[in-house]
Amino acid sequence: MIITTDSGKSIDTADLTPEERHILQKLFAWKAIADSLNQFRKIKDRAMKMGWNNSGPVQESHILKIIIQHLEKELIQRLKKEKKA
Repeated sequence: MIITTDSGKSIDTADLTPEERHILQKLFAWKAIADSLNQFRKIKDRAMKMGWNNSGPVQESHILKIIIQHLEKELIQRLKKEKKA
């Protein structure tokens, strides 16, 4: 999957480890349902500590960090839009 950030950078998730891709899938879902940025970050931290199928901590690569920052921005936009409605 190719993710294009708000700065126009294209990132191929094939460049992530399988563990990072698994965590990213969960974060995409949480981006859609999280009630706050704080909740999203707690979920992210827990996922990074637990790893894939409780395999242990996953080191957050630079690429994953960029994607997560992008997801956080999208979450903030969604929450602002919902607040206005």
